[in-house]
Amino acid sequence: MLQKLRGNNSKGFTLIELMIVIAIIGILAAIAIPNFLRYRDKAYCSKSETDAQNILAAVSSYFADPDHTQIPTLDDLTRVEELVLNNTSEVSITASGNGAIVWVGDDAGRCPYVSVDSEVYWVYFGTDTGNDPGWG
Repeated sequence: MLQKLRGNNSKGFTLIELMIVIAIIGILAAIAIPNFLRYRDKAYCSKSETDAQNILAAVSSYFADPDHTQIPTLDDLTRVEELVLNNTSEVSITASGNGAIVWVGDDAGRCPYVSVDSEVYWVYFGTDTGNDPGWG
């Protein structure tokens, strides 16, 4: 049948063949692009979660020294515990009751916990229930 469509010139592809190939590529792209975006967003969130876990580990190590009795700042943890983070612009450690709240933001705005103006992960550590910001 394709010979009839091509006629005497058997070189090259027919318009129908090219349209079918383009349609197949379009279908594959429609499947692949959303999956790629989902994996990229998951990587951003994992980066923020890792930063929060690293901060908590550094705080635990910081308080292992009996001389350290105050909630450390991020600079203290970086200097004393040699903490290295992926994103330092969206991090805060705030005293709350008998503990502290660690906030790690996702500067890309892709992660699940939504505050008023940014996406953050937060963890409370201490001896009482802390002040739940009321997210998620």
